[in-house]
Amino acid sequence: MDIMVGQALFLFVCFILSCFLIISTTRSRRRSLGATVTPPGPPRLPIIGNMHLVGMNPHRSFADLSKTYGPVMSLKLGFLNSVVISSPEAARVVLRTHDQLLSSRSSNNSIRSINHEELSVVWLPSSSARWRLLRKLSATQVFSPQRLEATKDLRVKKMKELVSFMSESSEREEAVDISRASFITTLNIISNILFSVDLGSYDSKKFNEFQDMVIGVMEAVGNPDAANYFPFLRFLDLHGNSKKMRDSCESLLKVFHGFIEAKIGEKSVRSNPKDVVDALLDLTKGDEAELNTNDIEHFILDLFTAGTDTSSSTVEWAMTELLRNPKTMTKTQAEIDRVIGQNGVVQESDISELPYLQAVVKETFRLHPAAPLLVPRKAESDVQVLGFLVSKDTQVLVNVWAIGRDPSVWENPDRFEPERFLGKEIDVKGRDYELTPFGAGRRICPGLPLAVKTVSHARFASLFL
Repeated sequence: MDIMVGQALFLFVCFILSCFLIISTTRSRRRSLGATVTPPGPPRLPIIGNMHLVGMNPHRSFADLSKTYGPVMSLKLGFLNSVVISSPEAARVVLRTHDQLLSSRSSNNSIRSINHEELSVVWLPSSSARWRLLRKLSATQVFSPQRLEATKDLRVKKMKELVSFMSESSEREEAVDISRASFITTLNIISNILFSVDLGSYDSKKFNEFQDMVIGVMEAVGNPDAANYFPFLRFLDLHGNSKKMRDSCESLLKVFHGFIEAKIGEKSVRSNPKDVVDALLDLTKGDEAELNTNDIEHFILDLFTAGTDTSSSTVEWAMTELLRNPKTMTKTQAEIDRVIGQNGVVQESDISELPYLQAVVKETFRLHPAAPLLVPRKAESDVQVLGFLVSKDTQVLVNVWAIGRDPSVWENPDRFEPERFLGKEIDVKGRDYELTPFGAGRRICPGLPLAVKTVSHARFASLFL
């Protein structure tokens, strides 16, 4: 009996010492970082944490909360620890100073439902060899200066088709769905760069299933989902996001697979690469092939979903703001008439001669970023942000929507005033942290060069009439 009591006492002492050692080590680690205080945040309810404070537009809810709790704010969303960044200074620390430690991704339930996080340049960890390969391919095969220059005439052609469609609609006195028209234009630009074919049509009589597929993916990723915060609910698919994601992606990948198979057949009789997919297929050959066709299909999935709906929604917001502000619309059109003339031909090189139009583009990105919270990041280890401790595995959200409307950064932040950018060097390339709609650092959107050209040119084409 005494032996059993002694053993129990020994085990209890060992347990206490182990707990003390763990706590001491954790505190020592935090002291070494110079931060022992977690970010402030609202009081939490049992189980759900702060989820009751998040509305249908989380970026707006977080912006309101940050007015009380500051630019580095801690939230508990179910089982998920989150930190929300809402100032340029804090964004600089996350996106530049600690870019490497905060560059992992926090994928959601819909992404995991198709295992896309294992193949996607968006969701793979930046430390992986596969991510580095896909990022390299993005930079060299899709968005390189050489590729953009080589496809310049293609983009001009697609913009002329947009102008022609809008002109014909105007003559018939038919309303134009700007979002749909710009989506089709962007879709055809990307599909021609990749496959050398048009995937969209302006003909309203033709039901465009491809657009519905892409939007289905975007909705599945962006819609609220309890499983993102309570992992044990994943198998229930309460919101139907997993099913929508699987159905939409299955349809998209089937389309891509068909084009790739056709390309493989063409390459048997033609050796020179014609487009991006041709170049990617060259990497599938040999015993040490860097890619397979499944990798290419998921890579293309990233390019379409990230580049089409986001660009069209930005153009739609730009036109909305210009219609709300007739004086700004008049100034923009007057600049176009002065530089191009009313019957001129639209050229990409003209954009550099239109500073007011460029300011309109930046102002739209400021007020209406396509990804208001960017893509969620995850801390790979404990890290300090403006004196606060962000613990390992915490989800980090950069609220670029809130930063773009911060009155301490922008004068009259809720007004659409392109003039604020005239004569200033602020751009969207990830160096000015008050305006980072494409992110910054190693996770900056690789499609930024094409997106800026496409959005600017589409607005130019829309206003040209």
